[in-house]
Formats: sequence, structure tokens, C-alpha cells
Amino acid sequence: MRKSFTLGAMALCAILCGCVSQQQRVDRMQPGAVQVAQKRGAFELACPTATAEVLSKEMMQGAAAGPLFTPPQRAEYTVGVAGCGQRATYLVVCTVGGTGCVAGGTRNVTR
Repeated sequence: MRKSFTLGAMALCAILCGCVSQQQRVDRMQPGAVQVAQKRGAFELACPTATAEVLSKEMMQGAAAGPLFTPPQRAEYTVGVAGCGQRATYLVVCTVGGTGCVAGGTRNVTR
């Protein structure tokens, strides 16, 4: 009895220690999002020295399609890129458990 209680307590601890909050996931994926936006901005602005900064970030939940399918969670970032007298903003999406981020949508440029 005591042995099963100890094993149960260890399993519970492992589960709780393995949990990562949504904010931690968003923070962990942020460097990839910034890099993708910076590369796209540098190319589109024709400015290799362009720099990027996160303007906003949040974890998005897709609508559940049914009991057998759960849409993937994704982090969305609004990233500002500036350089060579120009600025642009990009919406960057990173899927939890995915292999990278995508800077999608139309850029807004200020010259």
C-alpha cells in the first residue's frame, strides 16, 4: 500500500512539474517569431540592418471541431520591424509543437 502511494505521488509530481503555462509557451516561442519577422522585414524593406521587436503576443485557441479533433494551439505575435528610415508590422503565427513560425498577412509600411 505504501509503495503504491509513493509511486502515485511521484507520478503526480512528474505530471505537475511537466506542465507549462500558456504564457511560458508564448515566451518560449517568441525568439523564433522575432527572427522570422526580422528576416522578412529586412528583405521587404531592402534593409539588412532592420531590427524587430514584439508589440503584442497571445496564445490563441481554435474552436473545438468535435470530441475526436482538437485544433492546434498557436501563439500570435505582432512584430514591428524598423530600419533604413522605414517601419513595418507583421503578424507572426507559431503553432505549439510545430517546426517554426510564419510571418503572414500584409505588411503595413511607414516611410
